[in-house]
Amino acid sequence: MRIYNTLTKSKEEFKPIEEGKVSMYVCGPTVYNYIHIGNARPMIVFDTARRYMEYKGLDVNYVSNFTDVDDKIIKKALEEGVDSEVISKRYIEECKKDMEGLNVKPATVHPLATEEISGMIDMISTLIDKGYAYKADDGTVYYRTRKFTDYGKLSHKNIDDLEAGHRSINVTGELKEDPLDFVLWKPKKEGEPYWESPWSDGRPGWHIECSVMSKKYLGDSIDIHAGGEDLIFPHHENEIAQSEAANGKTFANYWMHNGFLNIDNKKMSKSLGNFFTVREIADKYDLQVLRFFMLSAHYRSPLNFSAELMEAAKSGLERIHNSYDNLMYLYENASTDEADESEYKEAVDKYIKKFEEAMEDDFNTADAISAVFELVKYINQNVGDNTAKNVLKLFIDNLSMLCDILGIILKKEEKLLDADIEKMIEERQQARKNKDFATADRIRDELLSKGIVLEDTREGVKYKWL
Repeated sequence: MRIYNTLTKSKEEFKPIEEGKVSMYVCGPTVYNYIHIGNARPMIVFDTARRYMEYKGLDVNYVSNFTDVDDKIIKKALEEGVDSEVISKRYIEECKKDMEGLNVKPATVHPLATEEISGMIDMISTLIDKGYAYKADDGTVYYRTRKFTDYGKLSHKNIDDLEAGHRSINVTGELKEDPLDFVLWKPKKEGEPYWESPWSDGRPGWHIECSVMSKKYLGDSIDIHAGGEDLIFPHHENEIAQSEAANGKTFANYWMHNGFLNIDNKKMSKSLGNFFTVREIADKYDLQVLRFFMLSAHYRSPLNFSAELMEAAKSGLERIHNSYDNLMYLYENASTDEADESEYKEAVDKYIKKFEEAMEDDFNTADAISAVFELVKYINQNVGDNTAKNVLKLFIDNLSMLCDILGIILKKEEKLLDADIEKMIEERQQARKNKDFATADRIRDELLSKGIVLEDTREGVKYKWL
């Protein structure tokens, strides 16, 4: 298996630290709103990489965090007049719903930044003791970027050409020894959540959070660290500086980054009106279509999102579903149990080999999907009313296996009974009367996730299946 390593800018043979096991950390979202389709891309592509490694028999310890303390969360909380914890908990749950809709497997651990503060204080203390960090007069703790001689090795930037590696949320650099130094701990502002520390009552910087959560759940050195291309600098660069200075070991052996997602060939932004949440896409498409679309290009390539390309993905996915549904129908009605399947098995194995070769080459899901389409075409040409059950089962099992690696669900869930739907609609109506709009919205979203759209009419609430 070969993986493109951002650190070396080359494909390398993947050799885990411990044979048969993989430690993998994927940076998760900041939870202040519904996740957008840009957030969904790394979730989908690295979930698929994990699925393939597990298919190959590797035991994957997959850690993906939620950043649940951040200026955007605090701003949202102030706007609503609630604690920031209310906002973060709400959107963690909403994110998990979207992940389920995208068929993204839950991580082995989903750590929360706010639950790991003590570890962050410990690592910052270690960095101060080693001379890599210092406290400013206002209680801010900064990292001495120039002291880390390898700074810039991931982003391949020259330190003298860099601007200070910080987010706009950080305090001004007046108290820094060097404009390149970045924040490890920041003092609280009025109305913000805070924690006690040796330096000030405040909260951690963004970068230190992932260094500490990765160390706690995966160890000082890990196999794979992954995330979006936008995280290479400064976030991942700063993680390396912190972790390697504190722990004295290589932080991650392989760095994987997915390419940017554009909307109609333009960068996604709210100001351009081309900003889409996963929840908004779910109003128009089954989220399996979005997953299939995301996997239709190599994860490192820029990906353009458009209505036309989503329709193409929908059509492609329907081809696979139609073939599977036909196989299931023929299997349930087959009159012959056994036939010689050797010729079919040889052909199927050829397509599985093509699929595996694509995935072994830096998880090339685009070519892997092409192999699935070739298998579907072969199946469609070689099945009929007289096909024996064992041959049909061979096709069903192997098509299902490949689709499962891609996270594509072939077997449709049983639909809710009408009585269950009516009961949920009644509960929603009661919640609306009680002005409990959060519950009403939750029920509506739950029904929508199951393919049921509610319509308010003069005669009352009606529903229809998507």
